[in-house]
Amino acid sequence: MTSKTILLIVLFIWGIPSSFIRSKFRKIVYQTNHWTINIKPLFIKEIIALFSNMFPENSDYIKTRNYYRIYLLIYLVIFIIYYNS
Repeated sequence: MTSKTILLIVLFIWGIPSSFIRSKFRKIVYQTNHWTINIKPLFIKEIIALFSNMFPENSDYIKTRNYYRIYLLIYLVIFIIYYNS
């Protein structure tokens, strides 16, 4: 196997938990537990919440937001390495 194939597999495997992390984050941001939040394309508030401090008093939001940021950063690094290889 080539290094590009291995990186593609790593990228795919790393992407699997993204739906769970994003779902948890979106439920906090949009303040709902309804399952439809996962399929609605509501991006603006989510992006603002990711790069700002929308709920400074909510420790679960801050913890989830920081975890999601780190997750996305690692995902970006893997993608850049894959793209440049």
